[in-house]
Amino acid sequence: MITPITSMTEAFRLAGKTAIITGGNGGIGLGIAKSMAEVGVNVAILCRNMEKAAGALEELGRFGGKHKAFSCDVTDPQSVADAVEAVWNEFGGVEILVNNSGIAGGGKLLDSNRDLKEWRAVIETDLLGMIQMTHEVGKRMRDAGKGGAIVNITSNAGNTVNRGAILTVYGAAKAGANHFTKSMAVELGEYDIRVNAIAPGFTHAGFGANPDQFLYDMVEMQQPLKRLGEAIEIGALAVFLASPAAAHITGEVITIDGGYTLQA
Repeated sequence: MITPITSMTEAFRLAGKTAIITGGNGGIGLGIAKSMAEVGVNVAILCRNMEKAAGALEELGRFGGKHKAFSCDVTDPQSVADAVEAVWNEFGGVEILVNNSGIAGGGKLLDSNRDLKEWRAVIETDLLGMIQMTHEVGKRMRDAGKGGAIVNITSNAGNTVNRGAILTVYGAAKAGANHFTKSMAVELGEYDIRVNAIAPGFTHAGFGANPDQFLYDMVEMQQPLKRLGEAIEIGALAVFLASPAAAHITGEVITIDGGYTLQA
């Protein structure tokens, strides 16, 4: 059973914990990595682009703590297994997993080739990659017997259809990730492992790092708070969900999109 907090002094205490963050070398993932590092979490970045990871580690270094990057392709089971083993050997265990890796694309179904190669790539990364990583890390968390927190980064595209962008397969993968989150919360609850998801909207990071005027106009028209989100805001929510303050929260998908989906 997960012990509840008894005072606010312990509510957000994460110093000394270790987090795996997939895709933590840029975009929203880097925002989460920096947020974790700032509260004292040791960060293991798993990614494909190790050159980009070197820059991310420099940014984390100013917060102190131990941070390291590991090469990993979340669509390759052996790559995932090898990376997770390397993290465990380096850090001696992991209490937090943030499944952040994701790609967009795919286009319109009827315009796609018969092999649906681009569609398959999105599903393999955004959904199956999350499942593969959870399988590998979840087993180790279970066997360690200390519980843990898993935070899946999905999207508001998983529960709404954006007519201004063709995100069909991306949305389908994220909807699957949302349901996977809820199912795993039930499956892993007996091991004191909490599983939640964050569903961002348009954000000044990753896909939305350099938004065009069309996107700004759409946000201005359809979103009550009338601005794009920031990676640090998603990072702050990830810190909360990983912290003792959220000890009684599991199976939730929390949307952070400035109210954009209220228009759906």
